[in-house]
Amino acid sequence: MTKPELLELIVNGENSGVEFKRDELRPEQLAKEVVAMANFQGGRILLGVDDDGTFTGIQRPNLERWVMDTVFRHYVHPMIIPFYEEIQANENHRVAVITIVQGVAKPYVVRSKDREDIYIRIGSTSQRATREQQARLYAHGGLLHTESLPVSGSGLQDLSLDRLRDYLSTFAGDQILPANDEDWWTRLCGLGFMVESTAGSAVCTIAGLVLFGHTPRRLLHQAGVRWMAFEGEEKSYNALDDRVVDGALVALWKTDAIGNREIVEGGLIEKLVAFMRPFVSRESDNVDASMSRQRQWLYPKAALREAIVNALAHRDWTRHEEIEIARYSDRLELLSPGALQNSMTVEKMLAGQRSARNPSVVEVLRDFGYVDARGMGVRNKIVPLLRKHNGTEPEFIATEDHLRLVLHRSPEQSKT
Repeated sequence: MTKPELLELIVNGENSGVEFKRDELRPEQLAKEVVAMANFQGGRILLGVDDDGTFTGIQRPNLERWVMDTVFRHYVHPMIIPFYEEIQANENHRVAVITIVQGVAKPYVVRSKDREDIYIRIGSTSQRATREQQARLYAHGGLLHTESLPVSGSGLQDLSLDRLRDYLSTFAGDQILPANDEDWWTRLCGLGFMVESTAGSAVCTIAGLVLFGHTPRRLLHQAGVRWMAFEGEEKSYNALDDRVVDGALVALWKTDAIGNREIVEGGLIEKLVAFMRPFVSRESDNVDASMSRQRQWLYPKAALREAIVNALAHRDWTRHEEIEIARYSDRLELLSPGALQNSMTVEKMLAGQRSARNPSVVEVLRDFGYVDARGMGVRNKIVPLLRKHNGTEPEFIATEDHLRLVLHRSPEQSKT
C-alpha cells in the first residue's frame, strides 16, 4: 500500500471493511476485529490511527511479531494468514496495515479465557453473531448443511411414498422396498431424508420434505416459489399473475416393462413452468405442416429451467423467505435467498466452480436429470443460450441476503 492510498482510506473513515485502532489494545480486542472481517468480506485494520482518523502511530515494540505470533497464532481460529505492512504516514507517525481476505473456513472465532466467540461485521462495528447469523456462517463454511435439519411436526405421512419407491428402485438400487413404517424410517434415516425422534419414530429433514413432500409449505413456510407476472417494468398492485407454488421437487415417474420412463404427475418445477408458460412464451404467427402454431419462448427454455433448478437446489434454508420469480415486460428476475456460500463469487460461478450448499438435494435432482451432471449449467447453458437467443447477457447480483439472476429480453422483444 502506498502513502496516498493509506491517506485516502483514513479520509474515507471507518466502514464495514476498514477499522482504525491504537496499537495499545489487548490481543483479544484485535482478534475480534480480525474474526469479524474474515467472517464478512475481509478488510483492513489500521493500527496507529484513532477513531477520528488522527494519527497516534506505532507505539508497541516488535508490533509485527506481536500481531503474527500472539494474536493470529493464539487467539484467531482457524488459522488466517494476513498481509502485514508498515507505512510512514508523516514525519512522526508510522501506521501498520493488516489486510485480511474473506475467510473460506467460516466461522472464525476468538479463543480467549476458555471461550470461543464468533463476531461479524455490521457497518463499521464488530458485533457478536446471533444464533441465526452463526448458523449461516457454519453453512457458508460447509460445516453445517441445513438441509439435514429436522422439520418439527413432520412424519412419514408427509412424504410421497410413490415418489420414494421410484427413487429407491430406480436410482438407489433397492431390490426390496420397505414394507412397514419402521422399515421406511430406517431406510430414510440412512439416506438423510428423515432423522430419529425421541418419540421412537422419525421426522423429515428439510431435504426429505422438499424433495418428496406432498405439501412442504405446510410445515416449512419458506419452501415453494412465489411467482408473479407484471405488465410493466416494475412491480404493481394489479399483477397479471401472483401465486405461491408448492409441491415435491421431483416429479412422479412411471417406468414401463421395457424401461421407458414418463412423468405421471409433475413436481414443483413442472407446476411452476406450467404457470409461467403463458407469460414467458407466445404462439408463433406461422402455421406448420400439421396446421399447428409453434410456441416461441421469450427466453431459452433450457436456460429458464436451469435457472429455476439452481434457485431451488442452492437456496439457503436459514433464510425464512421463499424463492421469488417475477416476470416484467423487459426481463425475468429470479431471487434465491442466501448469500453465495463458502467464499464463492459470481466470477467463480461463471468460471465453472461448484460449491453445493445442499448436497443431498443436488444429488437427487441430478439422479432425476434436473441438474447438469457436471454441475456447469450456469457456464454452459444459461450464459451461452441467452446470448444466442437474443444477444443479451444474464446478470448475477450477489448480496449478503440473496442471489438475484436477471434474464433480459432484447429491446425488440420488449416492444411486443
